[in-house]
Amino acid sequence: MAYHKSSEKRIRQTKVKNENNKYKAKTMRNALKTIRSATSKKEAEELVPKMNSMLDRLAKKNIIHPKKAANLKSSVDKHVKSLK
Repeated sequence: MAYHKSSEKRIRQTKVKNENNKYKAKTMRNALKTIRSATSKKEAEELVPKMNSMLDRLAKKNIIHPKKAANLKSSVDKHVKSLK
C-alpha cells in the first residue's frame, strides 16, 4: 500500500500508461496479421507504409524495442515481395 501522495499518483499514471501501451501493441499485432493474411500483393503493398510508420512510432516511444521494429519491418517486406 502506498503511503505517499506522489507514489499514489505514480501508481495511477503507470496504470494508464500500461493500458495505452497494451492497446498500441495489440493494434500493431492486428495490423501485422492483416498484412500477413493478405493474398494480393497490391493490397499488402498499400498497408506496408502505414505498418512501417506504426512500428517506427512504437519504437520511438519505447513500447517495442527498435531492433524488434526493424526485424518486423524486414519480415513484412520479405513477405510482401513473396506474394504474387
